[in-house]
Amino acid sequence: MTKSAALVRVTLAYLVAFAVAAAWLAWGPETRWLWLDTLIADVLATGVIFAFSRAHSNSSFYDAYWSVVPPAIVVFWWASSDTSADDVRAWLVTGVVFLWAIRLTGNWAYGWPGMHHEDWRYPMLRDKAGRYELVVDFAAIHLFPTLQVFLGTVPVYVVLTRSGHDVGWLDVVATVVGLGAVAIELVADVQLHRFVRQRQPGQVMDRGLWSWSRHPNYFGEIGFWVSLALFGVAASPSDAWWLFAGSVAMLAMFLGASIPMMEERSLERRPNYQDVVDRVSKLVPRPPRKRVA
Repeated sequence: MTKSAALVRVTLAYLVAFAVAAAWLAWGPETRWLWLDTLIADVLATGVIFAFSRAHSNSSFYDAYWSVVPPAIVVFWWASSDTSADDVRAWLVTGVVFLWAIRLTGNWAYGWPGMHHEDWRYPMLRDKAGRYELVVDFAAIHLFPTLQVFLGTVPVYVVLTRSGHDVGWLDVVATVVGLGAVAIELVADVQLHRFVRQRQPGQVMDRGLWSWSRHPNYFGEIGFWVSLALFGVAASPSDAWWLFAGSVAMLAMFLGASIPMMEERSLERRPNYQDVVDRVSKLVPRPPRKRVA
């Protein structure tokens, strides 16, 4: 199957998932809370993507869900809100979300080679699960990321459904952090794609942003979710104690799972990567250490 045909199938899967979610929101029983209605629709859509993943034996059907769904959720919340949210703050946070989504989805579409490719972590998780691989495929690869992204997006719900404080300096900080995070991810993507095209056997990436951080893309991703939390605090300072839950969960996932798995694989496949580990910061960018003679 060509890459174009594969992308068509993935697009079809997402259209069906969105249709199921929309049908639930239009005709399903309502709860007392808009956020809960949205979460149920989000989980149902995840179930559709899971069904396509199983039908095609490729859980990478889910990969784009991470970035495709938040803009749809944000638009739905804003359109459904009965509260007069601050238009300037709402436009700012929505703009940051859409820029982030366009960049991340575009990077996935550019880098995904087609239906023959599946993220290497997925079969590893399924193989370790043994007879419970179906449960792990749904819960760990599909449902858990959906819940995590939803939690990270909840600060936007606060922005769009409450009459918050006037736009102020914290909104400026949130916008700068969000745009800066997207810019870091974009630059890191471009540099990595260029390196992959030109690299020699055994060569490791340690140039550009990647010479200051071993995972600048993850650093930018965390920064994006922090920016959403900052927008939420700007709208409702009294809720600051819980609005960072999503960004903290993202940080825990990257530090506790994603980065260790990537590091272990890189060390197994490229022994020279140990030199990068010794010199370059794991996550937060800083000047690299000098090589030891």
